[in-house]
Amino acid sequence: MSTEGSTKAILAALVANAGIATAKFIGFVITGSSSMLAESVHSVADTTNQGLLLLGQKTSRREATRQHPFGFGRDRYFYSFIVALLLFSLGSVFALYEGIHKIQHPEDLTSPMVAIVILVVAIGLETYSFITAIRESRKVKGDASWWGFIRQSRTPELPVVLLEDAGALLGLVFALFGVSLAAVTGNAVWDGVGTIMIGLLLGIIAIILIIEMKSLLIGEGATPKELDAICAACESGQVQRVIHIRTQYIGPEELLVAAKIALEPGLQIEEVARAIDAAEVRIREKVPNARLIYLEPDLDRSVPAGT
Repeated sequence: MSTEGSTKAILAALVANAGIATAKFIGFVITGSSSMLAESVHSVADTTNQGLLLLGQKTSRREATRQHPFGFGRDRYFYSFIVALLLFSLGSVFALYEGIHKIQHPEDLTSPMVAIVILVVAIGLETYSFITAIRESRKVKGDASWWGFIRQSRTPELPVVLLEDAGALLGLVFALFGVSLAAVTGNAVWDGVGTIMIGLLLGIIAIILIIEMKSLLIGEGATPKELDAICAACESGQVQRVIHIRTQYIGPEELLVAAKIALEPGLQIEEVARAIDAAEVRIREKVPNARLIYLEPDLDRSVPAGT
């Protein structure tokens, strides 16, 4: 569900951004607006980003090897991290440079109405992409807030596309603000101001994504809700207590669970094996993402001997 949804959101963003980038470049050539140039580079970066996200989804489905026994699920985190770096370098830094240059050396715009029309149409296309991302994200975000979904989601593509689309919409509004004021006042400095606003916006979004994707890339465990569900499912039947547990997402939909568990005393080896198998079944029923489970029976040293 989440992979299909994220792919649909990525494709919608890819088509929208490719068309928007072309239109913005034409608008820049006609008008000479730095806001249009910044937005053009922004859309090219976004289009490249969507391609990288699709590549990450494809490479993550490779079969596990001896060198990579847990598979390649983290490829999706890696490419999402690269996307955040590109958004920062190609989007934010370039826009800030262009905005400062435009303020220091303002140049009058040519045919600003062309830029305004292109930006209004682009806002419509980006709105379609953003609505698609919201619709697909709602299927997997549950009761979490939107900010909580971005912070807690183990599926990287949807938060990336959500933030990209939100940034693209606000960036278009900022560009429209700069171009419109430059046209009305005759002062091209406003075009540079709009460009700097775009750069700051992209920088903030990129930093958020870099922090979140880095956390996923180096390894995040189960959410508190998932961890509680795993322990509750495990501590049943002949399992008395979870002594020690560690979890880690090795892919967006693949959770590794390793735990030491205390079993009822006096069990035979066959009974121990059946108890562990039953515990694994209960865990997977409660947390389907728990694909790899390793349970080790151990003595419960918190219980005094002879009791």
